Amino acid sequence: MAIKESKLRRKIQSMEVMMDMNTTPLIDVMLVLLVMLIITIPIQLHAINLDMPVGVPPSNLDKPQIIKIDIDQNNVVYWQGSSVTPEVLAKDMAEIAQQSFQPEVHLRPNKNCKYSVFANVLATSKRMGLTKIAVIGSEQFIQ
Repeated sequence: MAIKESKLRRKIQSMEVMMDMNTTPLIDVMLVLLVMLIITIPIQLHAINLDMPVGVPPSNLDKPQIIKIDIDQNNVVYWQGSSVTPEVLAKDMAEIAQQSFQPEVHLRPNKNCKYSVFANVLATSKRMGLTKIAVIGSEQFIQ
């Protein structure tokens, strides 16, 4: 009797539905599609010929003039080391903006100056037509 029960139990276990999906056919189909894609893609052999300039590039022997504008922690603006008012700053910027070869303007704000003063200097430089402006000393703002 025990033998019949064990055979019956094995038969019931073998009749259970297998819950795992067979992925082998899926992988085979994907590999076939990949091979077909690789075969059908045309090889890109066209090239664009560019005429590159030949010769020696012109040397820039002239060092650009540098105008230094500093803003200290008390929100005082300095033009080349001397303190200036906003009106004088605008006048000086207008003078250098009229030059054919504009100098570089290096703006160095202090970490503790007001942003409104810094923004006013930038707005004045844009209004006067200066194009070569660099903010120097930004490493002091890294915390």
